[in-house]
Amino acid sequence: MVIRKAGSEVTAVSSCLTGSCCCCLSTSSSQRTSVSRNFFFFIIIIIVFICLSLFRLSSSMSMYQVKPICGGDIKIDLPTCMYKLANIHAQQGTGCNPEHALQNGEVDPAVKALEARQNEIMRKLYELKAAVEGLAKTVTTPDADLDLTVSSSLSSQSSSSTTFKGTTDLDTQLGKDHGALRDIVVNANPAHPPLTLLVLHSLLSQRYRVLSTVHVHSSVAGVPPQLLSCLGPRHADSYARQMFQLGFTLIWKDVPKVEMKFSIQNMCPIKGEANVARFLFKLLAPYPSDPALATLVDSWVDTAFFQLLDGSAKERAAVLRALNSALGRNPWLAGPDVSLADITCYCCVLQSGSVSSAPANVQRWLKSCENLGYFGPAKLLLQ
Repeated sequence: MVIRKAGSEVTAVSSCLTGSCCCCLSTSSSQRTSVSRNFFFFIIIIIVFICLSLFRLSSSMSMYQVKPICGGDIKIDLPTCMYKLANIHAQQGTGCNPEHALQNGEVDPAVKALEARQNEIMRKLYELKAAVEGLAKTVTTPDADLDLTVSSSLSSQSSSSTTFKGTTDLDTQLGKDHGALRDIVVNANPAHPPLTLLVLHSLLSQRYRVLSTVHVHSSVAGVPPQLLSCLGPRHADSYARQMFQLGFTLIWKDVPKVEMKFSIQNMCPIKGEANVARFLFKLLAPYPSDPALATLVDSWVDTAFFQLLDGSAKERAAVLRALNSALGRNPWLAGPDVSLADITCYCCVLQSGSVSSAPANVQRWLKSCENLGYFGPAKLLLQ
């Protein structure tokens, strides 16, 4: 019994020792795991701290350090525009601030009124000059039909405004263009000089301030001296293009028909002396408002160029008889006043050489045209 008891006690003691050893082994392994985890976290914290320290150090350091040259704060006004100019429109001594002065190219109303007054004075002077030239031509040819000449030259202030009823505006006909000279360029063959355009140029010079120039194209070998001076002498102020209202450039060139160019962007060239004459005449006076009268004018214009100038001898004789009949009823071809029909027919009669064979009424009409003054360039060119 004792032995068994002792054996059981030994067994109990040995089991207790075995249990305690296992407990100690499990406790030591858990402690080692927690220590290793804490050490790992500590290493991570140290690495993060070192990285933050290096980042702060690198951000606070600069590559170059230069001492300031000038001490203190210096304020510099940066420009807002390329150029600064004083406002010339601001009047001194009138309390006008520059910000209230005229801007954007506006012109003072007083300057506009002065310019308009100057233009009106110049217009009246040109009209007076034209009237005096008409009177002088009438006095020097007493054998002409004085009634027609005096009535057409002295019925109002100017010959250009009396001869052609109605007024036209260059801005309406050619378009408004500030700062540029409206130049009409005409190409013509010196073998067939356009007499009608020379007469219309003389009329335009009486109505407007016209800058006239003549050039010779390389396609033409030689031009007679009278053709080079057909538009008159060179103007003394030709260098100041802003002083003129209209430019008239005649280029002698080897072309089959007369052609005119005004605006390359807005219109195609006008070909044919008759069509160019219609365009230029509209700068002097509008076409008749009566459709029948306007058709009569166009009919005489086409007859003059196609039958009287380019037709046969039989056709020219028929046109002269028609002219004689029409001039027996009226002093002019299309009504009581001079029109484009009279200008074109007069020039075509001269160019066709039919002056000597013209009937009585046509002879009287030719003298009446010559007394007006502006038909002179066409007659002088053929002499």
